[in-house]
Amino acid sequence: QVQLVESGGGLVQAGESLRLSCVYSISGFTTEAMGWYRQAPGKQRELVATITSGGSSNYGDSVLGRFFISKDNVKKTVNLQMHSLKAEDTAVYYCHAEVRRFGRTNLRDYWGQGTQVTVSE
Repeated sequence: QVQLVESGGGLVQAGESLRLSCVYSISGFTTEAMGWYRQAPGKQRELVATITSGGSSNYGDSVLGRFFISKDNVKKTVNLQMHSLKAEDTAVYYCHAEVRRFGRTNLRDYWGQGTQVTVSE
């Protein structure tokens, strides 16, 4: 079973910072990677940042150098620290988990319900 619950969204002004958190509960699967995606109105969902089980991170070009992802295996959270926010960062941010059932090779994707981030100019 996989459960992902996001928090931390809100309304901020351009240039400010915000921290998103995703509390996860994963049982019966091996976690390959976790991360954050976002979807703005009228646009496709896009990669923000991911982190593998080994700790390697990957970022979307538009957030590179401004956003930072971290994972706390004890608290079971995946966090996204966002700095220098811009109006174009406005979107619903989704927590994502890529998992594999024990002994299987096929990957499964799970999503949280999303949290709204709005950046005003």
